[in-house]
Amino acid sequence: MPSVPRQPAGPSPVPRPPAPAPVAEGPGRRRTAFAEGFDQLRAAATTEPGRLRIIGAALALLVVLFGAVTAWQTNDRAAAADDVLHKSQPLSSAAADIYRYLADANTAASSGFLAGGQETAVSRDRYEKDIDLAAAGLVKAASNSDPDSPAAKTVAELNTLLPEYKGLVERARTYNRQGFPVGGAYLRYANEKMQEEMLPKAQNLYTSENQRLRADYDAATPYPWAAIGLGVLALAGLAWAQHRNYRRTNRVLNHGLVAATATATVVLLWLVVGHTVARAGLDDSYDHGVRSLNVLHDARIASLKARGNENLTLVARGAETVTVKDEKTGEDVTYDAYDHDFDKDMDTLGKGLAEASRLADDSTGKKPVTAAEGNMKVWKERHTAARAQDDNGNYEEALNRVIGGKGATGECFDSVDTNLANALKHEEAEFRQAAGDGLGAMTGLSVGAAVLAVLGAAGAVLGIGRRLSEYR
Repeated sequence: MPSVPRQPAGPSPVPRPPAPAPVAEGPGRRRTAFAEGFDQLRAAATTEPGRLRIIGAALALLVVLFGAVTAWQTNDRAAAADDVLHKSQPLSSAAADIYRYLADANTAASSGFLAGGQETAVSRDRYEKDIDLAAAGLVKAASNSDPDSPAAKTVAELNTLLPEYKGLVERARTYNRQGFPVGGAYLRYANEKMQEEMLPKAQNLYTSENQRLRADYDAATPYPWAAIGLGVLALAGLAWAQHRNYRRTNRVLNHGLVAATATATVVLLWLVVGHTVARAGLDDSYDHGVRSLNVLHDARIASLKARGNENLTLVARGAETVTVKDEKTGEDVTYDAYDHDFDKDMDTLGKGLAEASRLADDSTGKKPVTAAEGNMKVWKERHTAARAQDDNGNYEEALNRVIGGKGATGECFDSVDTNLANALKHEEAEFRQAAGDGLGAMTGLSVGAAVLAVLGAAGAVLGIGRRLSEYR
C-alpha cells in the first residue's frame, strides 16, 4: 500500500495576493520630453564620463558661440568702415562739390555779366563747366539716395531749379549784350534764386550726407563688447576644465584643451588689438581728415560767395540795400546789400582758414592754408580800394580793379581758391590713408575668427574625448 506524504507541521502558509496589473498613465500624467531629458542628464552627471561629456559639449558650444559673435560684430564694423571710406565720405565731398559748383557758376555768371560784350571764352566755359558738373553731381547723389528720403527730395528740387536758374542767366546775358538795363534785374533775380533757394538746399544735402558719414563712424568704432565678453568667458571655462583635469589625473596638459585655449586666445587678442588699431585709424581719419575737409569746404564756399557778392555789388550799383543796427551807436545804418554780404562772407572765410590752420597736422597741409590767408588779406585791401573808386563815381576804374588783370581782386580770389583746392587734396589723401589703415586692421578677422573657433571647438571635444577613452 503506497504511503501518503505527511503534511508539514505548523500552520499552513498564507498565499500572497497577486501583484496588481500596471495601470497606464493618462495623457495628463505623461512626462514631457524635456523632463525626461533633464532626468537623463542628471543621471549622467552622477558619473564621471557623463560629466565629461557635458563639459565637452558646453566648452565646444561656448567657443563656437564666441567665434560666431566675433565674426558677426567685426563684419558689421568692417562694413561700416568700408562705407566710411568708399561711400559716405565721398558722397559728403560730392555734396560739398555740388554746392561749390553752383556757387562758382553764380560767380562766373556775374563776372561774365560785368564784362558785357567783352566776356571771355574762359569765363563762359567756366560757367558751363560748373553747371554740367553740378548736374552730374546731382545725378550721382540721386542714385545713392534712399527713395523717399529727405536727400532724394532735395536732389529732385535742385534738378528742377537748375534749368530755371540757367534760363534767367541766359536772359540776363541776352539783354546785357543788347545794352538793356533789364539784364541786371534778371541777373539779380537769378542770384536771388541761387542764394535763397538753391544754395540752402545744397547745404541741406551736404548736411544730410555728413550725418550719414557720422552714423557710419558711430557704427564702425564701438568696441565689440559682446564678443570680448564671450571670449573671456570661453577662456575661463577652458582654464577651469584644465584645472579640473589636473586635479583628477595629475596631468599638467591636455593637448586638445590646450589647443582650444590657444585658438580662443588668438581670436580674443586679434579681436581686441585689431579693433583697437582700426578704431585709432578711423578716429584719426575723422580728426585729421573729415574735420579738416569740412572746414576747408566751408571756407571755399565762403570765398565763392564773397566773390559773387563782390561782382553783384557792381552789377546792382546800389539798387539793393540793407539796413542794420550799429552795435556801438544803436542807430540804423544802410549799406549796399551785396557789399554787406561780402563782408560777412570774408569774416566766415577768415575764421575758416584760422580753424583749418589749427587742424592741419603737418607742414604740407598748413602751407596752402597759410598762403590762402595771405591772399585773403590782399583781397580785402584791393576790395576796399575798388569800393572807394566806385563810391567816388569812377565805375570803370572800380570794375577794372575787380575783374581786370594783374592787381585785380579776381587775382586774389583765384589764388585763394587754388590754395584751398590744394589743401583739400592733401586732406583727402590723409583721410584715405587713415581710414584705409583702420579698415585694413579688420581685414580677415571675421573669417579668421570663425575658422579658429571651429578648430577650438574641435580641440575641446578631442581633449575631453581623450579622457573619456580612459573609461572604456
